[in-house]
Amino acid sequence: MSEKQLEQNSVPLSRVIGAYIFGLLQTFFRFIFRLIYGAKGKSMPPITDPILLESATSLARKIRNQELSSVQVLESFIRRIKEVNPLLNCVVDERYDEALKEAAAADALIKSGQYTKEELATLKPFLGVPISTKDCIAVKGMLHTAGLYSRREVRAADDSDAMGLMRKAGAIPFALTNVSEMCMWWESNNTVHGRTNNAYDTNRIVGGSSGGEGCVQSAAGSPFGLGSDIGGSIRMPAFFNGIFGHKPSKFIVSNKGQFPSPFSEEQNSFLGLGPMSRFAEDLRPMLQIMAGERADLLRLDKPVELDKIKFFYQESDGGGRMVSAVDKDLLLAMRRVADHLSKKFGAGQVKQVQLPQIRQSAAIWFANMRDDSGHGFSYQLGDLRYDINTYLELLKWLVGASKHTLIGLITAVMDNAQCQHGSSKYKHMVAKRDNLRATLQQLLGDNGVLIYPTHPTVAPYHNEPITRPINFSYTGIVNVLGFPATAVPLGLGSEGLPLGVQVIANFNEDRLCLAVAEELERAFGGWVRPEVRL
Repeated sequence: MSEKQLEQNSVPLSRVIGAYIFGLLQTFFRFIFRLIYGAKGKSMPPITDPILLESATSLARKIRNQELSSVQVLESFIRRIKEVNPLLNCVVDERYDEALKEAAAADALIKSGQYTKEELATLKPFLGVPISTKDCIAVKGMLHTAGLYSRREVRAADDSDAMGLMRKAGAIPFALTNVSEMCMWWESNNTVHGRTNNAYDTNRIVGGSSGGEGCVQSAAGSPFGLGSDIGGSIRMPAFFNGIFGHKPSKFIVSNKGQFPSPFSEEQNSFLGLGPMSRFAEDLRPMLQIMAGERADLLRLDKPVELDKIKFFYQESDGGGRMVSAVDKDLLLAMRRVADHLSKKFGAGQVKQVQLPQIRQSAAIWFANMRDDSGHGFSYQLGDLRYDINTYLELLKWLVGASKHTLIGLITAVMDNAQCQHGSSKYKHMVAKRDNLRATLQQLLGDNGVLIYPTHPTVAPYHNEPITRPINFSYTGIVNVLGFPATAVPLGLGSEGLPLGVQVIANFNEDRLCLAVAEELERAFGGWVRPEVRL
C-alpha cells in the first residue's frame, strides 16, 4: 500500500465549517435530550443466581457433566427475563412450556448413557442450552413480524436455516427479542411491540435491529443468541449493550428464514446472520455450527498466532459528512487497545492508519444497497407485497392514524431520494467500494486486522438517533465490503455506558477477528455484568 493511500486527504474549508455547525447542533440536541430525560434511568434487579453468569459454552459442559440440568438452567433464565422484561421490553414472544419439555428430553438423553460426554460434545455441543433470537429470524411457531404491524399475527412455519442448525447442535429456542420496524433503523422500536430500553440506562437506546437481543443478553436474560446485520444490526446493539457480536464473511451463513429477505444476490452478500454472546468463547463454536457446510472455508479450528498478526487501527472515519465526531471516551479506549497490543506483541505489529475512502462510507452504503428490482424501503413497509404511499402515511402519522413508525416513514423517504441503480452516481460509488475493498485486502492479507470504532458515540438517548441518522456508517461500510467483523466490549465509560471497538479482517479470516476478541476480553474484561448479590 502506498503512503498516499494511507494519508488523510485534505478537507475543504466548506466541509470543516459544515462539520463545526453539525457539531454545535449535536451539542444542542444532546442538551435538549438531557433536559427531557433528566437523571439516569432505572436500575436492573441484581443477579442472585450464579447460573446467569456462565457462558453458553460453560453451561453446555456442565449440563453434559450433569453438574447442572438443562431444566435448571432454562428455569434460571426464564426467571431472569420475567424480572427484567417489564423494565426493558426486550422479549416479545416466548415458548417456555415447549422449551422446558425439550430441556427435560435433553436431560433424559444425557442420563441414558446413549452417548459419552465426548460424543455429546461433538454431536450436540450446546445440548440443553437455551437460546434466543430476534423477531425477524424464523423460529417455528413463534412470531415472525420484523416489527411490522401488518405482520403482527404472523408466525413462522419453519426454523430459519441458522436456528435449525443451532437446534441440531442441541440449543433450545425459548425467547424472541425486539427489533426496529423492518430491521432498518438503529433503535429497536415498532408499533407491534414498542420500544426496548438499555439495561445500563433505561433512558438510552439498545441499537437496532438486533437491539432486543443485545439487551436481553446484557441483562443476563439469555446465555446467547442469533442476530442479523445488513448495516450494523449485530454490531451496534452488541456495542450499545456491552456484549460480543460477529458479522460473518459474506455468503458464509445462510440467510434463509430472515425477513425481510434481500432483493438481489448482491444485497444477500451484505446481509449476515451471526452469533451474539456475552462471552467471546461462545462465538467460535456458534459460527462453526451456523456456517454449516461452508464452515470449512473459515478454518476455525486452525490456531491463530496472535504474535504474528498485524494490527492496524483507525480512530475515526476522517470526517464523514453529517457523522458525529468520535467520543473522547471511545478514542481513549481505542488508544488503550493499541497500547496493550503494542506492549504485548511489539510496537512493530501495531500501526495507525487513515484510509481516506472511509470518509464516504454512508454514500457508498446507500448507493450499493440499490438494486435492479425497482423496490425500496416503501416496498418493505408494504410487507414485500406493495409499495406504501409514504407521504399519505406521514399525514396519517401526524393525526395518530398510521401503523408505521415515524422513523420508518422517514427512512422510506430518504431511500427514495438515493441514486438509482445503474446511474452514473451508482457506478461511481460501486467503483469506490471496489477500490476500498482492494485497498483493505492488500493491507490486511491473511494475517492482518483493522480495529475501528463500532460507532462514533456511546448509546444515545431514545429518539436521539433521528438527529444523527448517518452514524451507522461506521458499521454499514463493512457490510457492502463483505468482510467479517466482531464487536468487542471494552468496559464502561464516564457515562456508565459500554465502550467498544470492531475488529475487521479479510474474507473468510473470521478466526482472526474472534481470536483478537478473545485477547481483548482477557485484557479489558469484556461484558460488565449487572449488580450481583449471591
